[in-house]
Amino acid sequence: MNRAGKALLVFALVAVVGMAFRVSWNALRDVATAVGADETGATLYPFVVDGLMALALVATLVLTDRADKKFALRVLAAYTVASLVLNFVHGLVPELHGESVDWTRLAEWDPVNWLLVLLATSLPVGSIYFGSDLVAKVLHHRSIDPAEGEESTQGDTERSTSDLAVPAPKPVPALVAPVSVERVDEVDSPAEEDPIDRVTVRAVAADQSAPRRATGRVPDAARSTRPRRTTDELAAEARQLTESWTVDQLTAEGIRKALRTSPDKARMLRDSLRAERAATAEPKPVGAVS
Repeated sequence: MNRAGKALLVFALVAVVGMAFRVSWNALRDVATAVGADETGATLYPFVVDGLMALALVATLVLTDRADKKFALRVLAAYTVASLVLNFVHGLVPELHGESVDWTRLAEWDPVNWLLVLLATSLPVGSIYFGSDLVAKVLHHRSIDPAEGEESTQGDTERSTSDLAVPAPKPVPALVAPVSVERVDEVDSPAEEDPIDRVTVRAVAADQSAPRRATGRVPDAARSTRPRRTTDELAAEARQLTESWTVDQLTAEGIRKALRTSPDKARMLRDSLRAERAATAEPKPVGAVS
C-alpha cells in the first residue's frame, strides 16, 4: 500500500472513532449526571472513559514488551466493557433521556443500582491510575529498529574468530636448561635397569594439588579379574613366547611387555632363560662318555 492509501485509511479510522465517541458521549454524560456529577463533570466524563480507551489502544500499538502490551490490552478491554454497560443502561432507563436529567436511579433493584453506581464512579479513579501507568510505560519504552538489530546479529555471526582481539599467548621460558642423559650399556646383573635412550628432559613446574583423601576399600568390581600367575607358570609362558627369540632379544623390557608382568619378575625370567640357553649351547668336553 502506498503512502496515500495509508493516509486515507488512517483518516477514515479517525472519522469513525470520532463519530462513535460522539454517540457514546451523549449516553455517558447522562449517566454521569444521574450519579450526581455537575454540568462540567458530566461534560468531561465521556473523555475520561473513552479517552482512556484511545490511550490504551495507542499504548498497545507502541509497546513491544509482551507483558506491557498485555497490560494495555487488558485496560482497553475493561474500559470497553464498562462503556458498553453504561451505554446499555442509558438505553434501558427512559428517565435518562430527558433534557433536564437530574440525580436519579440507574436500576429499580437496589443491588443492581449500587453495582452500576460503583462502576460509573470508579471509572474516573481508574483512569487516573491506569492512564498514568500506561504513559509511564510508553515514555520508558525503547524502540528497536528491526533492520539495525538484524544487521548487528548478522555481523556478529559472520565475524571470524581470527578477527577477534585475542592476545597471542606469551612463550613460557624454560625453568631449567636441557639435560642430556647418555645411553647406559646393558649389564647382566639382577639389578640391571631398562636401557635408556638419549632423550632431552625439561623440567616443568610441579602441579601442587591437595592430598587425596582415603577412599577406603577398593570394591570387587573395580579389581582385575586376571588370576595371579606363579613363578613356574611365568617361566613356562616365557619359554613358549621367547622360543624363537635370539639371545640378544632376551631383554627385561621385551619380556615384561610380552608377559605383562613387573620389571623385577621380567629381569628374573631373563636371567633364567639366558642361563638355560647358555647351558644348552655349551659344547661337551673331548673324550666324554656319552
